[in-house]
Amino acid sequence: MVAKRIIPCLDVKDGRTVKGVNFVGLRDVGDAVALGAQYAAQGADELVYLDISATIEGRGTFCSLVSRVAENINIPFTVGGGISCSDDAARLLDAGADKISVNSAAIRNPQIIDDIASRYGSQFVVVAIDARQVEGQWRATTHGGTRPSNRELFSWAREAQERGAGEILFTSMDHDGTRGGYPCDTFAALADHLSIPIIASGGAGCVQHIADVLSLGKADAALAASIFHLGEILIPDLKQELNKLNIPVRL
Repeated sequence: MVAKRIIPCLDVKDGRTVKGVNFVGLRDVGDAVALGAQYAAQGADELVYLDISATIEGRGTFCSLVSRVAENINIPFTVGGGISCSDDAARLLDAGADKISVNSAAIRNPQIIDDIASRYGSQFVVVAIDARQVEGQWRATTHGGTRPSNRELFSWAREAQERGAGEILFTSMDHDGTRGGYPCDTFAALADHLSIPIIASGGAGCVQHIADVLSLGKADAALAASIFHLGEILIPDLKQELNKLNIPVRL
């Protein structure tokens, strides 16, 4: 059985790791490179670095940060934020990123998924979907969850898969930062709808939440931020607890 992955997420603004609720009320929680190295040493399977201000401010993700991360950690990491074309992806991959994540740009121009996948391979492409429930439907948003789109979660995820995405990173904006648990029913339905791995994001507050989304939610990986940044759950302890629950993880 394929091991489930534990992925700390580092939301980055100006080179520092920040955290808030629904991407607002941000507070500094540490140096992005040092924190990533700490998580790698603790046994994280992968890392995700999201430059959360890049799309809003029209900037590209800083390749210098990616280079420093690559020099200091020995596990795969994904970088997203401000990637608007395959050349942006090329610069990040050349700087040392293992995968790139596209979100707002993919909704604006879905061809970017095809372009990056055909140029580098699907294994390098993560399509991030930040969605909220609107009148009973999950609607994708852009620009860090600040702008609604006309894309529905399930149809958009399927299109992204067909265009060459290797993974889907779905964040429930209704749950992000609230630490009240993931919407497991939605994740399970999405898993049944797709054939590529799903990374679950938005809502982790305790070990049971992560266990639930990896089992009941059928997610391939659980991504979390606050519980790791604040030291409330240590990755080795989390993995031991998941192992006791017969959820396959790399110990």
